[in-house]
Amino acid sequence: MTKNSVTVIGGGLAGCEAAWQLAKRGVPVTLYEMKPRKRSPAHKLDTLAELVCSNSLRGDRLVNAVGLLKAEMRKLDSIILRSADATAVPAGGALAVDRVGFSETVDASIRRHPLITIIEEECADIPGEGTVIIATGPLTSESLSKRIANMEGLKTLHFYDAAAPIVTYESLDLEKVFAMSRYDRGADYLNCPMNREEYMAFIEALKTAQTVEVRDFEEKAVFEGCMPIESMAKRGDLAVAFGPLKPVGLSDPRTGKRPFAVVQLRQDNAAATLYNLVGFQTRLTFPEQRRVFGMIPGLENAEFARYGVMHRNTFLQSPGYLDDTYRVISQPRLYFAGQITGVEGYVESAASGLVAGLSAAYRACGLPPPHFGGQTAIGAMARYVSAPNSRFQPMNCAFGLLDALETEPGAKRLKNKQQRYERLAQRSLAHLDRLIGQMERDFPTTGNECAMISTKEV
Repeated sequence: MTKNSVTVIGGGLAGCEAAWQLAKRGVPVTLYEMKPRKRSPAHKLDTLAELVCSNSLRGDRLVNAVGLLKAEMRKLDSIILRSADATAVPAGGALAVDRVGFSETVDASIRRHPLITIIEEECADIPGEGTVIIATGPLTSESLSKRIANMEGLKTLHFYDAAAPIVTYESLDLEKVFAMSRYDRGADYLNCPMNREEYMAFIEALKTAQTVEVRDFEEKAVFEGCMPIESMAKRGDLAVAFGPLKPVGLSDPRTGKRPFAVVQLRQDNAAATLYNLVGFQTRLTFPEQRRVFGMIPGLENAEFARYGVMHRNTFLQSPGYLDDTYRVISQPRLYFAGQITGVEGYVESAASGLVAGLSAAYRACGLPPPHFGGQTAIGAMARYVSAPNSRFQPMNCAFGLLDALETEPGAKRLKNKQQRYERLAQRSLAHLDRLIGQMERDFPTTGNECAMISTKEV
């Protein structure tokens, strides 16, 4: 291993992005990718950065949170976004790519870089010295998963998602919702009351709604420990009313009576801008979640910051274990990147690889790494996976994760959601431009070479 080099394990989107950010700053990289010698059941191509489940990188407009995230990544010279733009196919306001062409483009860029060495074999253990970025994705091999699960200080390594939807507070109809905990133990929950007719219509919609098929590389048995709400509804019309929608200990202060059923919303972030639908693990498709959950009183116009998911996904209990550069707090030579950190989605995974690679490059060059902070989408995602959260679940990028606009002049007058998102995007990109200016001063030669390589081991 070359002095000051960094090992990246995993040649997916996050691993390739991390390797690119390191190499373009003059830091040698050894990139391990087990394909084509060995592959998971989900992978078919021999090239790096293979898109497994979709060719869509989702919305590309600045009033869409993931669109803002992509704009930030473009400013930071993301190899993933550069390749996606080069292989884009028509998709309206979204960014979709030619799946094979995209993978081949990333693959060629990584292989051509003189500072990146690719080793095509499984890395079954974590190297015992030097800086390492682990970017092995949701289908991490069994041998490496066991090694990660036994890492010092790691409380939990999850092997599947069972995440309920999250909605924004401002999109709720507060005329229909009341704040109360069961048995008058405070007001920690928001409650959406249902009468019998509303409940029965909701249950019927749940039973007939379209669900996502279990993919062939997932095991149906993995979901048995956490039943989807639509599966519970099929066990009997009142099963959900005696389960997560039980009204026991609650009375609607506007009527003084106990509702027939209650959907509870639990605060999901410190700013109280996001709320989780308690007990709503689901395999409904995203459009069906909008339709069916929109039948809940108070959620008719709900904005979903995250949809419910249940799928195979190896991920860390990252809060308290990783910092906001995706570095392991107790073992600072180690980083994680990609979906294994608890970010959800292709773009978010690549963004985490960008931050990890950039931060590792700075430290390899003897410089303190930049911290993007909550004013940017890329920093807000890093903060989400690192900030204390006892109910941590993987998350897509959402405007609700960014710092609020309350301190901005005129912000309280922005009742229009699109205007508010535009303001958040403008603030984010302006903040990022200032950070990039500092980065250019840190690497004053060309931006592609390490300005001051440290003599110490990283």
